[in-house]
Amino acid sequence: MVSTPLLITNLIIAVAVILVAIIVFRWSPVVALICGSIYMGLASGLGLVETVGQITEGFGDLMAAVGLSIGFGVIIGQLIYDSGGARSIALKMIDIFPGQLVFYGIGLTAFLFSIPVFFDVTFVILIPLALALVKEIGKPLPYAVGAMVIGAAAAHTLVPPTPNPLAAADILGFDLGIMIIAGLLFGILAVFLSIKILFYFFDLGFWNEEKDQIKEPLETTEEYPQNAPGAIVAVIPIITPILLILSGTACQAFTEQVPGIIQFLSHKVTAMLVGAIMAYVIAGRCMKGKVMTQSVQKAMGSAGLVLLITGAGGSFGAVIESTEIGTTLASGISSFSNSALWAILITYGIALIFRVSQGSGTVASITTMNIMAGASLATTVGLHPVWIALAALSGGMSIGHINDSGFWVTVELSGFSVTGGLKIYTCGEFIISIIVLTLAVLGGTFLPAL
Repeated sequence: MVSTPLLITNLIIAVAVILVAIIVFRWSPVVALICGSIYMGLASGLGLVETVGQITEGFGDLMAAVGLSIGFGVIIGQLIYDSGGARSIALKMIDIFPGQLVFYGIGLTAFLFSIPVFFDVTFVILIPLALALVKEIGKPLPYAVGAMVIGAAAAHTLVPPTPNPLAAADILGFDLGIMIIAGLLFGILAVFLSIKILFYFFDLGFWNEEKDQIKEPLETTEEYPQNAPGAIVAVIPIITPILLILSGTACQAFTEQVPGIIQFLSHKVTAMLVGAIMAYVIAGRCMKGKVMTQSVQKAMGSAGLVLLITGAGGSFGAVIESTEIGTTLASGISSFSNSALWAILITYGIALIFRVSQGSGTVASITTMNIMAGASLATTVGLHPVWIALAALSGGMSIGHINDSGFWVTVELSGFSVTGGLKIYTCGEFIISIIVLTLAVLGGTFLPAL
């Protein structure tokens, strides 16, 4: 095996290879991650056969852990959306929050939607409702769009079964139920605080209507079944898997031996399968068989690239672990500082660099978590892995801009200029990432081992 300085140099070069491939050559993150993995393995002395073996093994291991769960989650989201259930949930949430509080309702609705579906879908569902609300209340459109961006980004980043937080539990080795609890509690709290802060800046004149709104918002027209499921029924496929997974976490906390039936039902694959079956049953009441089949096929198409990126991140992590650079990184960080604060800040900083440079929050978070898992950082500084996960996830959410597809969805559907998008999308995500980072620091300081 090569020397420690060369290992660190190789890791830096491997990361550079990934970033250059994505940013300069516009390659898929999947191809870029595998190329970076190959360089890292060969340059660090693993050899041709071992390098390829670790790439395939890392991909397979992570897909075995999260692949089915991600797939079932996408099916749930697509069926709820196409059946009209998502719109029913949105309308109900808006009814619950009266007057000026309606924007917090939009943020919470976006948070709920983005648990099983992607950011783009959430935005398409909610933008017509946002347009209607701002006309009725008389507030500028940025208030509604900012709340939507914050809510959707938080859930998509922090709450399983979306890919990043789902993979976090497996990569860093802790109970998925802990990730769900932390994601929900910290996510909802961060959403409300972030909306409040963003609105404060708007009230001070942060938004310039003439420069930041360059055209009329795009009116989206969606056709929904007339007998769409109501809000309470439509939310069942979303909350059931969460409750099943949490039942295993709760049982493990209060009993020495978790019954086999609880272990079965609380496993993420079983829980997500139950949710998917419920989504089929509910959607089947208002969608014909052929239409429902097309809906699921569309969901699988959307999930394909996410699964490949997630698996490729697992490949990179496996190669890093095989080079034993983790031990080197752990000792280096420990010698620099053995404090939880620095461990969390370093994790956030690495993820932020990835996010700013190449745009994908999935690549940023998963790559950072793999590096920190290889370094056994949580064990080194005496932290529960969930705090490292939150730091990596918040860093991966931090600064989305023109190299992020979500940025352009927000700009085009809302009629904003690039400057307007930076004020809404980039600032909104950065605010919530700082709040989640702060919560992680507080948690790591006062409840380091939970």
